[in-house]
Amino acid sequence: MPFQPEPATPTPAQAPPVFDLQGHRGARGARPENTWPAFRHALRAGAVTLEMDAAVTADSQIVLSHEPWMNPALCRRPNGAAIPEGEGKKHALFEMDYREIARYNCGSLRAPGFPEQRPLAAPKPRLADVLRQAEALAAAMGRPPLFYNIETKTRPAWDGRFHPDPETFTRRLVETIAEADPDGSLTRRAMIQSFDARTLRAARRMGFGGRLALLVGQEREGALPDHVEALGFAPDVYSPHHARVDEATVEEATRRGIEVVPWTVNDPARMRALKALGASGLITDHPARGRFLVEE
Repeated sequence: MPFQPEPATPTPAQAPPVFDLQGHRGARGARPENTWPAFRHALRAGAVTLEMDAAVTADSQIVLSHEPWMNPALCRRPNGAAIPEGEGKKHALFEMDYREIARYNCGSLRAPGFPEQRPLAAPKPRLADVLRQAEALAAAMGRPPLFYNIETKTRPAWDGRFHPDPETFTRRLVETIAEADPDGSLTRRAMIQSFDARTLRAARRMGFGGRLALLVGQEREGALPDHVEALGFAPDVYSPHHARVDEATVEEATRRGIEVVPWTVNDPARMRALKALGASGLITDHPARGRFLVEE
């Protein structure tokens, strides 16, 4: 019988070796959310992980945007005109090619509630471009490898209208990460997170080589055991609203081998308290405020 080599053992996904300070939508408190200026600022402010939101365009590109449409509070039309309030959904990303999306300016309007944010003209970027730019900048700065947390912005009511079915969405996201990752190292540093368990289940079926995170809102009933049971498997990361996190939550997660990374935490005192409880990281609009958590 000819020699049959043993199949290669997949290299496991990586978790940050330090406290996982995640820049929410890049650094929403300082720069326009989900734009390259925000991700660049987060990287320079000491973020360990760049957190971002993903949507799908008509030409199957993964574009970074919290809403799968143009938010009138943040974006202007290609001709500079305002988008009337209530008409954002008429500018659905799933109905536009990326070339058209890139003509909108989604950085010159300061986001409501963020007085420290510095407006800068910027388009909604493609995920592939941000991954390449971030990897290059981290290398140029001599920084340790970056991590990425990419949220699928999906809801059952939006299927077919604002995004493709969860399987198609997730497959295109996994493919986009792989296309920017010639040696597989970036994929192992990437994480897919979602409130929508359908995309997490799809990523698991596909054998995604990174980690998976379950997002949980403040209003959701039940506790960690209920949420894990509903998901159908133990995620790598449990990511609840920070108000839900207490000692019992962290202890239960630890017992199950799950890391806890709460969102969205902007008060340094609360940041310190969550780290003391045993959280593995946190998501913040102001990564510069949490830099001490990584350095101490």
